[in-house]
Amino acid sequence: MPRPLGELEDAVMTRVWKWNRPVTVREVLEDLQRERTIAYTTVMTVLDNLHQKGWVRREAEGRAYRYEAVSTRAAYAAALMNDAWTQSDNPAAALVAFFGMMSEEQRQALSDAIRIVQGPETREPREPSREENPGSAEDTDGR
Repeated sequence: MPRPLGELEDAVMTRVWKWNRPVTVREVLEDLQRERTIAYTTVMTVLDNLHQKGWVRREAEGRAYRYEAVSTRAAYAAALMNDAWTQSDNPAAALVAFFGMMSEEQRQALSDAIRIVQGPETREPREPSREENPGSAEDTDGR
């Protein structure tokens, strides 16, 4: 598990994940500048660092690069949660505390996720038919 993203790394990755396509430094810069003053070289350095850390892959386009996420934000969040959980000295208590912090909407999302991971619900066990179990007591002459 790589270390958590820093504030600026997260701001950059948020855009890369949201746009879900290869992006240029200029595109990320222009979007970030709506919220803060930031230099082109700063964004370029952050994207280069993210590439070195394995968060994005890049492909040359002329003299510049296009950057694309290696994994999803959901996978990143899951890895952070797993890392925090496995570092606990009492994983069950950590989960109980975590579930206690969840909103009703988050609990529903958790229930949905558990159903997806478990797959289709198994049916109730059924009694075998006479064809499947021809030697059953009910098949005999009352003995």
